Amino acid sequence: MMATFNFNVGVLGHVDSGKTSLSKALSTVESTASFDKNPQSRERGITLDLGFSSFSVDIPEHLRAAAPTCQRLQYTLVDCPGHASLIRTIIGGAQIIDLMILVVDITKGVQTQTAECLVIGEITCDHMIVVLNKVDLVPQEKREAQVEKMKKRMHKTLESTKFKGCPICAVAAKPGGSEGDGSESFGLTELISILSDNTYLPKRESSGPFIFSVDHCFSIRGQGTVMTGTTLSGSVVINDTIEIPSMKVTKKVKSIQMFKKPVDSIIQGDRAGICVTQFDPKHLERGLVCTPGALPTIYGGIISVEKIGYYKGLVNSKAKFHITSGHETVMGKVSFFGLYEQDSAGNNYEFDFDKDYVYQEELFRKSSNGEGEDPHPVKQFAVIEYERPVTCPERCLVIGSKLDTDIHANMCRLAFHGRLLVGFQDSQYQQAVLPKVRVYKTKVREGLVERCNDEYTVIGKNLFKKETNIQNFAGMKVALSSGEQGVIEGGFGQSGKVKIRIPDGVKPDTYQRYSGGSKKKAPKAEDMPSDHQQIKISLTFKRYMYDPERKMKQT
Repeated sequence: MMATFNFNVGVLGHVDSGKTSLSKALSTVESTASFDKNPQSRERGITLDLGFSSFSVDIPEHLRAAAPTCQRLQYTLVDCPGHASLIRTIIGGAQIIDLMILVVDITKGVQTQTAECLVIGEITCDHMIVVLNKVDLVPQEKREAQVEKMKKRMHKTLESTKFKGCPICAVAAKPGGSEGDGSESFGLTELISILSDNTYLPKRESSGPFIFSVDHCFSIRGQGTVMTGTTLSGSVVINDTIEIPSMKVTKKVKSIQMFKKPVDSIIQGDRAGICVTQFDPKHLERGLVCTPGALPTIYGGIISVEKIGYYKGLVNSKAKFHITSGHETVMGKVSFFGLYEQDSAGNNYEFDFDKDYVYQEELFRKSSNGEGEDPHPVKQFAVIEYERPVTCPERCLVIGSKLDTDIHANMCRLAFHGRLLVGFQDSQYQQAVLPKVRVYKTKVREGLVERCNDEYTVIGKNLFKKETNIQNFAGMKVALSSGEQGVIEGGFGQSGKVKIRIPDGVKPDTYQRYSGGSKKKAPKAEDMPSDHQQIKISLTFKRYMYDPERKMKQT
């Protein structure tokens, strides 16, 4: 049997840029999920779901040595919706692509969603081709100049991204617009040639757990239920048992097809239909199936995190975002924290529970030059608390967005991205796991010296409230603004005053000003010369956010 090598191409862009027309013009085989099954979508002429289709060519010369057993190269086109409210679908699709085609309407240039697609591309993909579509709408005599102008503009836009210098191709996928004028598409031969030149051999692993992203599910009378989708990892063969984790059921694989041809097995990167029996397709329109036990259901987690540069708003701790983890999008609350010491292990996929992390009120933008008013953390992380459980692969991509922003607003709604490092599988994770996460806030309390009891003891005031249990602070170190270091011995009286021992003794000057009986109070600030302000007491300590006992620690 002639081997075919599959390469997934994501087609993304702003609504109405002509993505579906381009996919249709390129493809020869329509898979089940292809080209807007949705009646609402057909009426409005926009893609509401991921459409998959394909075409195949002889394997390019530059790949022959790397894939000697393959004679044909199959391109699977993933047509991602451009409609703003459907960005969660795009995020789901972008995680299964090897190369991205960004479709731009030449008459409009980069629009809001074009920029959002570019952000998703930067997070999920390393290779891109820009297609300037609808060139037939530009008058013939102005066409060449308009194409050159738009190419320059696109190169400038991409200059600061990982796609700097990527190929740009001008086409007319469907001359005459949505009705079509019957004339031939043009520019597609050049596009296929560019695509072929930029095709590479993606790393495909057949080892590891089988995880399959289902984008459509339907039944065939007398056969069973077919789930079409893309293999994200591992491999599966006929008669293997697979699990549908969202429903906690297992099924045996009865048969497998790749674009209408039966096969015995599929591996990572392959598009296929998997047939199982006795399963109602209504229960799974989209989701993940896997080797039994491979996909945990989690209630929260720890992610590594970076702010998306195009997002204009603040990304604050305790705020709620739409969190896309793997292929599921649910609301979740985030709390950010940073690591300020160099991570010797340097592993981006492991979280070190033995380190101390600093709580952050907000997520910082990654500084390009390391400069800034505050020292920036070496790495940033977040604890995510989902509003409902999520089924997703370990180390999956996580994207935080504000999808409830007005879809017509001219702004990027993707706020941050990262990887899931730790998934909380215990619904009681707040008691079971979070106390092990050493995230602290630095607290500072300030008071004043009221008087010296003797050469080794001072009495302080305003450091604590009357109702504070001062015994909790006994043994903690304090610093006096006059230079002495002290240790809290305990409370003094009933009004929140505190007794502080100064092991090295009070300085003579301090003692002279503050000694005497209880009736001789420390002089008030307004009665003192300006160079003799009252002596301040500072107490600095760490409080660990997730410590159930709320203990305070000093370094």
